[in-house]
Amino acid sequence: MSGLRVTWEAMPLVVAPVALAYALFAAGSVWLAVVDLRDHRLPNALVLPLYPLILVLFAVAALAGGDAAPLLRSLLGGGVLFLLYAALRALGGGVGGGDVKLAGVVGVVLGHTGWAAVLTGTAAAFVLGGVVALGLLATGRATRTTRIAFGPYLLGGAWLALAASIAA
Repeated sequence: MSGLRVTWEAMPLVVAPVALAYALFAAGSVWLAVVDLRDHRLPNALVLPLYPLILVLFAVAALAGGDAAPLLRSLLGGGVLFLLYAALRALGGGVGGGDVKLAGVVGVVLGHTGWAAVLTGTAAAFVLGGVVALGLLATGRATRTTRIAFGPYLLGGAWLALAASIAA
């Protein structure tokens, strides 16, 4: 019975930092999407601070709740997406350095939710970006060599995955 009480008493210390981390990610998502659409850049000054801020909040929740699994998934998810996007960049896949760094942040956030969210968010980003690119090509607003900011689709895919995980 005391274990249940400790868990219940710790609940605000688990929920509050996670909610704050997602709120921070939401604010960063809007700001980064606007900047990337406008300037075709994802500035380090906006992306890099998200790593420690979100990870510290997830660590506080892990300590308060006594469950390190979501934090470990966050770290692994961030690493996996960072490496995936770094590989795409190295192979000339049209991915920018800012996209690589942002993918790590997205992986951290989606990893906290679960591996299904990481996979769904990754796939959704490419589907969203592809649909928009096809629409731009079909309407003559872009050519095959037109640079398209990918950050908004990376973030949009993440939010679709988060919404899907809530609905599930």
